[in-house]
Amino acid sequence: MRPLTRAAAFALGAVAGYAVDARFADPRRGHPVALFGNAATRLERRLWRDDRTAGTAYTALCVGTVAAGALALDRTVGRRPLGRAALAAAATWTVLGGTSLTREARTIGRSLAAGDLTAARERLPHLCGRDPSALDGQQIARAVVESVAENTADAVVNALTWGALAGTPGLLAFRAVNTLDAMVGHRSPRYARFGWASARLDDVAGWPGARLTALLTVAAAPEPRTAWRVWRRDGSAHPSPNAGQAESAFAGAVGVRLGGTLDYGHRVEHRPVLGAELRPVTVDDIERACTLSRRVGALALGTTVAGHVLLRLLMKRGGA
Repeated sequence: MRPLTRAAAFALGAVAGYAVDARFADPRRGHPVALFGNAATRLERRLWRDDRTAGTAYTALCVGTVAAGALALDRTVGRRPLGRAALAAAATWTVLGGTSLTREARTIGRSLAAGDLTAARERLPHLCGRDPSALDGQQIARAVVESVAENTADAVVNALTWGALAGTPGLLAFRAVNTLDAMVGHRSPRYARFGWASARLDDVAGWPGARLTALLTVAAAPEPRTAWRVWRRDGSAHPSPNAGQAESAFAGAVGVRLGGTLDYGHRVEHRPVLGAELRPVTVDDIERACTLSRRVGALALGTTVAGHVLLRLLMKRGGA
């Protein structure tokens, strides 16, 4: 029996890691991403300055440490096929957040369906950074659908895309980049300069996966033509170069209007409307968005695994 190739071992591990996330989601305590976040917070206390140079050094140190460590581990543990597969499985489970994402969204949806607006407001910060205090039920439902769309890209497709391109180190390095963006990449007075490098690096790293998310959303949509039309027309209207791709495609796929005014507590943003001709979001659309997210995630797994195998094959032939 021939041993697994490096590409096949990664593919096997990625499928296993995806299955573990689908079954068990994220642990409540001790998640590797949370441990990275704690370490990054301690480092921030030492390096923070109100300038871009300090922020760039902070970003390079955090991401570089993860990438170098993952590469060393991949070369050490990955010398045996089963070791490569196990490492890929652990890394894939670590970086994926699709199951936790849809669980949180459905929890809020159940509260809204039961008329418990207070519970829905209390739970919304677990999903996104908006101020829920003045939001009504429809606005909360819209926030949930938009968060499901954006995080389907960030927590699932983007990570798998970098796994396809760079294997296990790509998976872990992208999660480090995306986590730093969530921590320091927003436009608050403290992070406007210090978080600039993290935000820009996340924009670059998320570019291919955001467009793949939109394409897969069109493929998984009940009405692909509507999803395609809204994505191609409105995807670039969003202030983020990447978030608008997934959100506009989801708007067309679910058949709802997204975007508009967002209140983050310390700032208010007036974003373009995505799918302006479509109907407003309702509570029932939360479940539709969650179902769509799971379909997109499954398609992303198949696409990126196949892409990784093909890329390794092309590299092997090119080297030969």
